[in-house]
Amino acid sequence: MPFLLTPGRRRTRGRAAAPAGSLPIDSPPAGPRSGGESGPSPHRSAFRPDIEGLRAVAVVAVLAFHAGIPWATGGFVGVDVFFVISGYLITGLLVREAVTTGRIRLGDFFSRRARRLLPSAAVVLAAVAVAGALLTVPLRRTDVEHDVVAAALSLANWRFVSQRTDYLAAGHDQSPLLHFWSLAVEEQFYLFWAPLLAVLVLGAARAVRRGRAVRGAVLLVAAPLTFASFALSLYWTEHSVSLAYLGTPSRVWQFGAGALLALLPWHLMRGPRVLRLLGGWAGAAAIGWCVVAYDAATPYPGLAALVPTLATAAVILAAIPGRGERHTPGAGEVGRLLAGRAPRAVGRLSYNLYLWHWPVLVLAEARTGPLGWPAKTALTLAAALPALAAMRWVEQPLRRSRTVCELPRRGLSVGVSAIVLPVVLALVMGTTTLNLLGPAAPVDPKGLPPGAASGPTLLARTAGRPLADGPVVPSPVQARADFPPDAPCEIAPAETRSPECLFGAVDSPDRIVLLGDSHAGQWFSPVLALAASRGWALQEFVKQGCPLPQLAVDSPQLGRAYRECDTWRTDTLERLGKQPRPRLVVISSLNRYTADEDLLAEGWERTLEPLRALGVPVVYIEDTPVPGTDVPACVSGSPDSPADCAFGRADALRPDPLARRIASGALPGVRSVGVNEVLCPGEGPTCPAVLDRILLYRDDAHLTNAAAVVLTNRLERLLTEAGALPPAAPAGTAGATGTADGADGAGGWTRLLRDDFDGPAGSPPSAANWIHDVGTCYPGCPAPQWGTGEVETMTDSTENVRLDGKGALEIVPTREDGAWSSGRIETRRSDFAPPPGGALRIEASIALPDVTGPGAAGYWPAFWTLGAPLRDGYTGWPGVGELDVMESVNGRDTVFGSMHCGVPEGGPCREPVGLTSGPQPCPDCRTAFHSYAVEVDLAPGAEEVRWYLDGRVYHRVTADRMDSATWKRAVDHGLFLILNVAVGGKLPQADGADVGPDTQPGHPMRVDHVTVSARERRDRPGE
Repeated sequence: MPFLLTPGRRRTRGRAAAPAGSLPIDSPPAGPRSGGESGPSPHRSAFRPDIEGLRAVAVVAVLAFHAGIPWATGGFVGVDVFFVISGYLITGLLVREAVTTGRIRLGDFFSRRARRLLPSAAVVLAAVAVAGALLTVPLRRTDVEHDVVAAALSLANWRFVSQRTDYLAAGHDQSPLLHFWSLAVEEQFYLFWAPLLAVLVLGAARAVRRGRAVRGAVLLVAAPLTFASFALSLYWTEHSVSLAYLGTPSRVWQFGAGALLALLPWHLMRGPRVLRLLGGWAGAAAIGWCVVAYDAATPYPGLAALVPTLATAAVILAAIPGRGERHTPGAGEVGRLLAGRAPRAVGRLSYNLYLWHWPVLVLAEARTGPLGWPAKTALTLAAALPALAAMRWVEQPLRRSRTVCELPRRGLSVGVSAIVLPVVLALVMGTTTLNLLGPAAPVDPKGLPPGAASGPTLLARTAGRPLADGPVVPSPVQARADFPPDAPCEIAPAETRSPECLFGAVDSPDRIVLLGDSHAGQWFSPVLALAASRGWALQEFVKQGCPLPQLAVDSPQLGRAYRECDTWRTDTLERLGKQPRPRLVVISSLNRYTADEDLLAEGWERTLEPLRALGVPVVYIEDTPVPGTDVPACVSGSPDSPADCAFGRADALRPDPLARRIASGALPGVRSVGVNEVLCPGEGPTCPAVLDRILLYRDDAHLTNAAAVVLTNRLERLLTEAGALPPAAPAGTAGATGTADGADGAGGWTRLLRDDFDGPAGSPPSAANWIHDVGTCYPGCPAPQWGTGEVETMTDSTENVRLDGKGALEIVPTREDGAWSSGRIETRRSDFAPPPGGALRIEASIALPDVTGPGAAGYWPAFWTLGAPLRDGYTGWPGVGELDVMESVNGRDTVFGSMHCGVPEGGPCREPVGLTSGPQPCPDCRTAFHSYAVEVDLAPGAEEVRWYLDGRVYHRVTADRMDSATWKRAVDHGLFLILNVAVGGKLPQADGADVGPDTQPGHPMRVDHVTVSARERRDRPGE
């Protein structure tokens, strides 16, 4: 039966075996012989009852394997038996036709196959499409309908190859059409083999000794093809078991073995009867031995597949008649046993029995849950009823119909219909299900409610109400694809080296390293948020299915020893040792790669030794619950009662030996944190699949990205309390931390100013922090219209500048009788400056005016600074320096930063344009708060100004862009901050729009907070 192995065991197969050679071949009438022994092959077209019985042996082995009967652990070798039989019979039929008629009628050949095979398969596919819609949960239905389409088009094997090698598809239930993979392999082979033989026959048909010429030509092609396929099978068995087992190229050699059996002149060989007898029984015994002795640990197909393949050839060869004889199996021969009435009856039914038994098993378990082998055996026997019905009323009537058989195109039409009907049915069912599931658009993490930092609930209490009613978030169909946005960095099993994978403030000397397997990767989003809030970078080293402790395991995707994991782990640890030291290393890993706690402890010791040697905090995030079942699929079937999808606590939460060792103090420098007390609260027997309407799992083992994002606050508290992470400034300040002005924060930053704009709605901002600019210019009016051609008059009215009562400042442009008014405020302090050799960071969280198109023409919101010397008479621009932290015009979905310096026209800053970043895309800057920051860094050798958008550096100006005197005048002095919304002016005009009658007043720029911090000179970590 298809199955998944626990980590550490080899998943070498898991695909059903198809009765590829189950069809009794309708041979063409024999033509005149041409050339004595070179005429029609003596492997005559006469019916072989022993082969029909051999089909019974193969199908019984497969059915016993799928039923889970303990003694049939190697029953999957039935596929090899079927492939050899098929290669022998089909090649023999084609060669006899070529020898007797001088050509191969491809229309007749494919017509016979179509009417023999496809209608019965179509009935099963249609039944599965309908039963899948009735018996499976909605999310599972879409998979089933996709399987129906792939099976109908004879592409099932490649669909399952893609799923088997896709680590991120883990956790899905077995397909009721999994067994169609081998039917697809056979059809793909003959779509290639029959035309190839037809072409070869064209070159050999006029030979004097046609039989010998045809067989020789085919043999010259079949032999190298067989050996090449066998070599590929060996290679893929070593490197990719899914391709080796399911791929057509790696199975061709078994058809080829049967073909060689039909092509070589066995009929000319003489030998005592006892050899024939012994060879037949030895082959039968070898097949039986494989059924009993092979199991999940057998590397397959590879060399192991030689035994059943050659054994099948021996059984067939034992009954090939010699020269001038028509051999009938005698007493004591294995063929006599196989030709008995009972084996032949099962052999005749084998194709339909095979088609029906697996859907019956899978769909039954979809409704009842896992079944034991006695129940599955009973269901397998019950599958004989629809199999008999299909043979009696579908297969045989079409196969014997004189109307259908009369012309090849009629048989082909039957085949095409048998393909189209289930495809159409599946598409209809699938479309209906997709409509039921709803849209699959990705979840917007910014729209998620905040999670609780502590306590028994997942969400903060004040945030519970928005999700009180309605569907779960993400929806089941969204959950399937709700991965962390790190896809290129969570490297696949075949890869051995991670890319650099830097996120956040990538130029910061401070960084967090996230290290481990996919259970570490699920923490990407919250760890990135924690790094960005401190102005740090995040570096990720994550490899799928690779234990971080040094353990030797097998890869289920590769089907062999996971050597790539060992290489990646060694390389990553070496890279960390050579790079500048990070601020923090966060590790996590699935904790069930082995049940041997001593072995696991040794593996962790070897991995943690070089990490502890880095001399930085190392934090282990305990493994999260492993449901072991497809959670989104379950929830899709219980949308109104997600509690039905709770799973057992004992299996989901296994003891964590590493966490215990860390708690005991055995690993100094390593700390452990966990969130399982909220993911699986209480002491009951089950863990929930959904909490506070957040769907927690995307498959059978991994958190949804939405759940991880909601856990950010809790993870931050745990890391901070563990002493591994310094506290961050409130409300998302990046880089500036601390709890009070003058307090040292993370990374040595000292906060100089923090305004969260708390206060009653409609009140002005704090007069202790801010002053209003009023009118249309500075005192003395050195530059009318603020020097930029703006049309508004700035006021100190709360109509234009006010608090919203919810923790935000609003600056609102208004219009009355055609005259525009707006607001412009400056910090009272103008001494914000970087310490000598240090750095200054200025940041605000801003949502731009929510207006676009013609209504936004002339809007010009800005957050910027000017040099303190400007206040001495308000002259000297741009020599005193100006840093535009954020500007935007005309409601564009873009923002930009600029630096001004030097002289009014030209100069090192290319005035009046300045050294600008140019427009930076920000599609939701009008509807959501974003963090805008600028850092003035005067560290020797690294003097520059950097601009950040949500923690990402997008623009920089280095000191070497200008002469030292200009640089010093621009940045090495005090600054004051400005927030304003201008209306009209030169910049909107340059962008192609200007204020006019269509411009809409009343759209505010909202500011959540403003922070200014400074950092003394320091060396970078590791220097």
